[in-house]
Amino acid sequence: MKLRVKHELRYDYSAAVSLDPHTLYLYPKIYPHQRLNDYVLQIDPQPSKLVSNVDIEGNTQQVIYFTSQTESLVVRAEMEIESALYNAYDFFLFPFETQRIPFNYSDADRKLLEPYLERTAVTTLVEQYARQIASEAKWQTVPFLSHLCTTICNNYVYETRDVGPATSAELTLISRKGSCRDYAVLYIAACRSLGLAARFVSGYLYGDPQQEHELHAWAEVYLPGAGWRGFDPTEGTVVVNNHIFLGASFFHDRLAPLAGTFRGQARSAMTVTLSITGSE
Repeated sequence: MKLRVKHELRYDYSAAVSLDPHTLYLYPKIYPHQRLNDYVLQIDPQPSKLVSNVDIEGNTQQVIYFTSQTESLVVRAEMEIESALYNAYDFFLFPFETQRIPFNYSDADRKLLEPYLERTAVTTLVEQYARQIASEAKWQTVPFLSHLCTTICNNYVYETRDVGPATSAELTLISRKGSCRDYAVLYIAACRSLGLAARFVSGYLYGDPQQEHELHAWAEVYLPGAGWRGFDPTEGTVVVNNHIFLGASFFHDRLAPLAGTFRGQARSAMTVTLSITGSE
């Protein structure tokens, strides 16, 4: 399947401003079942410099620099991804004792995974919730991850919230509502409460009309023998070939598609246009 994304971010300023360096996370992170066929990035005004980096977590980060003043900033990314259908559960957990939770990662893995095991967002209520789901899944690792995914999807009210930080895991749990990033934050906290390394993923989703016009978010969990595996609590499914990855991070607020500041006495207004289409 070919997935085509057109994503435009436009900022209009009420007066001329000077733009500080801006950071982009708009370049797809390629996975074994996906490859990038085409990518075009257009920026207006023309930047004085565009630098492509690999950030500390392995994501492609683009930094743009400007020298002239402007009354608008337009960033447009177009990409085509070749995405193959695959069985997301076609793996073995090894060592075999990791098929049940809680389990311990090897010393070497734990040193690398330590940030993704951080329990800052884990409260007593979140851990009790995770343990209830784990009990229903008979403390089996993969059934727990799947059951947690479907439970959040089926028992929470989805709401669209274009701006602002993600809601805390406990608040989402109590209110039983949230956006895709709120669901992902809750999912990650529940996993970490039981010793599973988990991280936040930002990207696109094809196939859900509600999600095809906005950025999407989900979670990844590190499983020994299987590596990082995606779970989408908004959709209630394991991640397959209709998700496009832009970046993965410990921080849910680190992966904004465009981030930067300006200097000048002006107000700003943002407009976002996003379309995702697919074909065989």
